[in-house]
Parts: sequence; structure tokens; C-alpha cells
Amino acid sequence: MGFLQGKKALIVGLANHRSIAWGVARAFRREGAELAFTAQNEKLMPRVEDLAAEVDSEIIIPCDVSRDEEIETVFEHLDNFWDHVDIIIHSVAFAPHGQLDGDFLDNVERDAFNIAHDVSSYSFAALAKAGRSMLKPGSALLAMSYLGAVRVAPHYNVMGLAKASLEANVRYMAAALGPEQIRVNAISPGPIKTLSAKGIGDFHRLLDHGARNAPLRRNVTIEEVGNTAAFLCSDLASGITGEVLYVDAGYHIQAMPVPEEEL
Repeated sequence: MGFLQGKKALIVGLANHRSIAWGVARAFRREGAELAFTAQNEKLMPRVEDLAAEVDSEIIIPCDVSRDEEIETVFEHLDNFWDHVDIIIHSVAFAPHGQLDGDFLDNVERDAFNIAHDVSSYSFAALAKAGRSMLKPGSALLAMSYLGAVRVAPHYNVMGLAKASLEANVRYMAAALGPEQIRVNAISPGPIKTLSAKGIGDFHRLLDHGARNAPLRRNVTIEEVGNTAAFLCSDLASGITGEVLYVDAGYHIQAMPVPEEEL
């Protein structure tokens, strides 16, 4: 019996088999959780449906997280299947085209700034607000961040600011929901070749630098992130809230690049 046996988990942000959300979904299902998914738009719906079937789920709900009415509809729909939700996974980030390349100040624009923060950070709070009545003591919410929230990463630009907002969001949500015995955490994975990562300028250099300089001398996988997510959302982590846990092969502890002679 898995340590998520009987848990009901809503996963927001699945796009394809390379998504971090897919690593989470597979780990959750392996440990016994029942799953529901959202699909951002009609184009992604068939893809999400196919992946959901692989983890024994038939609950796929359209949801553009930039629209409050669609977020509210998610939980209205879920109420037809489940009487509560134990876990909400937020694996969503977006910045308009051109924002994740070149010089930060040259490219940043007010509308793009607002969109990045709305989709990548505010939507996490919006999901919690809309789903609060279905949460119960022992429930867990989890978001996905990145080291660019606390350090400057080349070309990450406005998304770094949005992830910093997301991490602050985690702390404030943890404080707000703590009295209800609901936990809120985040994982900060190392760079992973996902669909959204393709929009980051010179992303291959981030991958290469991470693999060369992390203490484990490699990058991490969606499976490793999924395993950590399963732990954080289980009763095994019942005393952990308001935290950002790094799953990056130790890269975040390094103060400077590893000398070439040690590689």
C-alpha cells in the first residue's frame, strides 16, 4: 500500500510527458492517490486525456488559470466526483514571448510583468481560494519554483520575479491555512527540459552548467521531483509547511563554478 493511498489530488499544469506535472502524477499514482487534471485549452485537452488514462484518471477539466471563473468551475466540477480534495499541485508558469531572453531591462514591459505574475504566482492563491471549501485538515498544496527566484539566472528575467512572488505566496498561504491544518510548500527543481523551458534563451547552457557544477554532477529528472512531491504531500511530511525544498542535485549550495581540473 502506497503512502498516498486514498488521497485525492488535483494536478494543474500537465502539458505532455516531459512536464514536471507528469513526474508528479506518476509518483502520486504509484503511491495510491486518485488523480484529477486540468487542461489549459482545447488544443492540450486530447494530450492530457491520453496521459490521464495512463494513470487511471477520467477527470480532466478545462482551466485557464488566468480566469477566475474557470478556476471556480474546476471545483464545481470536482464536486461531482469527490467530496473533498487532499492535494492541489500548481505546476504552472508563463511569460509572454520575448521576455525570457536578452537583457532584463531592455525587454521587461508592464503588461508582460503583470501576466507573468498573474499566471505564475497569483493563480496558486486563486486555486486555494476557490478550492478552500473542499480542503480539509491534513490537505497539502504544492507549487513549483526555480532558483531564479532568489538568484539571477541568465535570461530568466521577469520569470525570476514571478517565482520570487510565488515563494512569498507559499509562505503567506502557509500562514493563512495553517490554523486549518492545511500545509503549503514549494519545490525548486533544477533545470529540466520541459515544454515551458524551451522559451528560455540559451536554456541548453543552464542544463550544461547545472550538470557540470552540481555536487552530484548531473541534472535532476521529473521522476525525482515527483518523488519529492509525493513525500511533501503525504502524511510523512505532516510537520512541514511554508518551505521551499530544492531538488537540484545540490546546485544551489555552490558559491562558484567547479574548477575545470575537478570535472
